[in-house]
Amino acid sequence: MELRHLEHFVALAEESSFTRAAARLNLVQSALSVSIRNLEKDLEATLFDRTSRGVRLAAAGEALLPAARRVLREVATVREEVDAVRGVVRGRLRIGIMQSLALIDAGRMFAAFHQAHPGVVIEPQPAHGGSVALAEHVRHGELDLAFAWQPEASARGLRVAELATEPFVLVVPTSRRLPRRLELADLSDEAFVEFPEGWGARTLSDQAFRNAGIQRRIVVEVADILTCAELVRAGFGVAIMPKSMIRSRGLTWRTVSGLPQWGVSLIASSDRHLTAAAAAFVDLVCTTFDVVLATDDE
Repeated sequence: MELRHLEHFVALAEESSFTRAAARLNLVQSALSVSIRNLEKDLEATLFDRTSRGVRLAAAGEALLPAARRVLREVATVREEVDAVRGVVRGRLRIGIMQSLALIDAGRMFAAFHQAHPGVVIEPQPAHGGSVALAEHVRHGELDLAFAWQPEASARGLRVAELATEPFVLVVPTSRRLPRRLELADLSDEAFVEFPEGWGARTLSDQAFRNAGIQRRIVVEVADILTCAELVRAGFGVAIMPKSMIRSRGLTWRTVSGLPQWGVSLIASSDRHLTAAAAAFVDLVCTTFDVVLATDDE
């Protein structure tokens, strides 16, 4: 078995097409077919089911895929470490990005990092499941780092550097007439537009109302900040959001006593060695914000 066979296998598994996988690998299709057959021969197993509509992983292929990805990641790390000894930082930086980074200038940091280390391919990945999902991806090695808000309760297995914080506020249409400062109890009759369960912002909001003994009415859940804001602007309900997320016209905010803080943290795994690219990016961020990437024990 050769590394190139595993690279070819992963590409075909992800593309589900010999044509697309061959183009991605810059190979002719016949060479890719021979490589996959050789790997199946070495493993004495059928890795793909071939049909007229394309290819899909067979049971043996499903079992091989996570191990193949892990081997390729480890080989890439070895190459990056050797490059780092020579003073060259290469490879990939897989970094998760929460939906709102208004509190920090992430674009400027990415630009500065690229200028310093042009051999690193930066791969930003969005937070489909919010900050909680990003933290899980970092824990499991699917991401090198993430910009996410990391609640203390779920910080196990992570190294965290808090970069910036801000308060949660109540977001309402500008047509609503409400006092500038409110208590959580004042919101017991409101209809809420909320993020899905599992999102960091939703978890903190739920906890605040639960601690206050208030059961609120959530009328809709949306996994998108802009959609949430637009529903509030249209009068569908009110929302609890970090202040920096309010960008739509027709909205205003009110301070609510008892709501928690929100912010942006840089998080990494405490169980895995940082790649050279990730370590260089951590150095840049921590220097910029004068923070330390602490462990979950600190």
